Amino acid sequence: MNRRIKASPAGKKPVEINRDAPAAPAWPSYKGTSQFVGTSPSGRVTVYVDPSLGQPALQNAQDLLNDADRVIAANDGIFGTTGGPVSAIVFALGGETDGTGGADHMGCDYTIGAAIEVDASFGNSARVSALFEAELSECSMNGNLCGLSTGEALSRWCAAVIGNNALADFATAPQWVQDNEPDFVDKTDPTDQDADSIGCGMAFLSWLISQGYGLEKIAPAMVNLGDSGTFAQLYATLTSDAAANAFPKFQAAIQNLPNGVTNDDPFDGLAQPTQMSNLRVATLPPGKAKAASLCQPKSKRLLPPAKTGHRATKSA
Repeated sequence: MNRRIKASPAGKKPVEINRDAPAAPAWPSYKGTSQFVGTSPSGRVTVYVDPSLGQPALQNAQDLLNDADRVIAANDGIFGTTGGPVSAIVFALGGETDGTGGADHMGCDYTIGAAIEVDASFGNSARVSALFEAELSECSMNGNLCGLSTGEALSRWCAAVIGNNALADFATAPQWVQDNEPDFVDKTDPTDQDADSIGCGMAFLSWLISQGYGLEKIAPAMVNLGDSGTFAQLYATLTSDAAANAFPKFQAAIQNLPNGVTNDDPFDGLAQPTQMSNLRVATLPPGKAKAASLCQPKSKRLLPPAKTGHRATKSA
């Protein structure tokens, strides 16, 4: 499956704004004027922009609109489900216009999480699509993994795969190594804002993917395990090996890396082929999906490591 993000051709006629636009949703933080850009051909993604940012942001929004159906189709393939409709607004989230303002939504389902904010990235719309996927993937977790280190690592990996690694500067795995590799495989951190636990998860998923367990296998298994699940349990589910072997084998693999951990994909998982095009859309096993009303808005804004906290101590 080709996932390369393409910007609109230079010189393309600017999008004409429909003045009979649908009413914008209530956004998590944006309080300005929401200018309607369009709805994707599938009808599942409606895009808005902050008009005060001018043509560069409008170009980001138009490129996101053009790319939206590719993103949602790939996301559906990863999770084995069909997601619901969402809205997205492109603006200077956190005052940034280079993508480092990150992305945000309210919760991990298609009800309270369906209004997605993404930072503008002038001249680099690939980052906007990747930020959009990071939040969209959390909606597909259907109330599971919300606000946890496991869910955050999964969403960032979805953004890396579908977004062509456009957010490589958001890497947290090197920070985890610098802080002496605390064990967040055998336990799950109850936050999505700690660089150490996110970094551990990113490197661990890189390792699993490098062994042939693509996101199309990982994501449904993690959602099925739910909030109480750990990466060790994920390892046991996928490999049929004991969960107790997960962290020791992962550490041994880390030690054998010739160049150490310099990014979020130290095992070159992004180079592994996926089989998403062969998947059939399915539903979660009975009893595993949470009702939308139970998903509290625990997820926080996706941010690069310089803007994300990490523990002062260097142990888990």
